[in-house]
Order: sequence, then C-alpha cells, then structure tokens
Amino acid sequence: MTKKIGLIIGSTRPSRISPSIATWLQQNVAHDSLDIDLIDLADIHLPFLDEAAMPSDNQYELAHTKQWSALIQGYDAFILLFPQYNWGYPAPLKNALDTLYWEWRGKPVSLVSYGGHGGFQAALGMQLVVRGLKMPIMTNNLRIDLKKDALDENGQFKNTDDALAPYAFSAQQLGAEFAHVLAD
Repeated sequence: MTKKIGLIIGSTRPSRISPSIATWLQQNVAHDSLDIDLIDLADIHLPFLDEAAMPSDNQYELAHTKQWSALIQGYDAFILLFPQYNWGYPAPLKNALDTLYWEWRGKPVSLVSYGGHGGFQAALGMQLVVRGLKMPIMTNNLRIDLKKDALDENGQFKNTDDALAPYAFSAQQLGAEFAHVLAD
C-alpha cells in the first residue's frame, strides 16, 4: 500500500527559493511505496492562531482550521522544508504546526533546512517543536548550504539539479528510510 508524505514548504516570502528545492526533493525522495505531495503554506493562507480553544482540545470551530486538520490527517509522514531566518524558522511554518496538535502526533518527520550555512540553527529549534508534537524525527535530515555562485541575481538557482547534486544521495536515503519506517 502506498503511503502519503506531505512535503510542507515553510516559507511564504515572494522571493523564496523553496519551491525549487521542494520540487527537487519530491523527485529525489521518490520511492515506489511513497506518494509525496507538495503543501505550500503560501497557498494555504492559514491565519495566525485564531481558534478560541487550544489545539490539544481538538475542538475546532473555524472552517480553515477544519480544512487544515483534514488535509494533515490524510498524511502518514511529513517533510518540513524551511529556510533559516535570523537563526530561526519562518513564523508561517510554526503557525501551521501550532494550529493543530493531535494531527501531528506519531507521524514521522524529516527536517530539511537551508541557508548560507545550511540552516543548522533553524533546524535545532524546529527539532524542539516537533518533539513537543510527539513526531519521531527521521535520521536523514538535509542541511542545504546555499552557495552564492549557484544563485542568480534574483537569488534563484541558476541550475537546481547542479546546485543540489551534493544532496541527492541523502535525499534518496530519506526516501528509503520513509519506505522502511512506514511499511506495514
């Protein structure tokens, strides 16, 4: 049976590079037993924590929260893709996680960070968040170091495949790890 992985694009900035990385990840993590869907938070338009009840109460009143909950419940595992902003992760990603609680619990997660130094500090902070949500962290987590010479004048990859080639083996290993962990 095919398992579903949600690859959440955690940056919503107009100039973000994450859609290119997400598409590359989707292709390189691919495995026969996995369906990997892109979930772009820029398209979700999730308001900041506007439910009256705590997410752990699981009493959602607002339509957008119910829709977000239903979407997340449909996945077996997640890849969180995010840049490092001032040694942290983007607020829209934290909000998307904090809006729900039970929907995340027990679902394996891989953290893929990127930045000038691979987004290491952001990944450290995000590890605490997903542990609080009781999400088991995969052993394969990519830290993508953006090289200035790989980017054009708009901050986008000149050639995505070339820029991310050093991470291809790790991405393939992540796919194999998800397939193993999610096997029935």
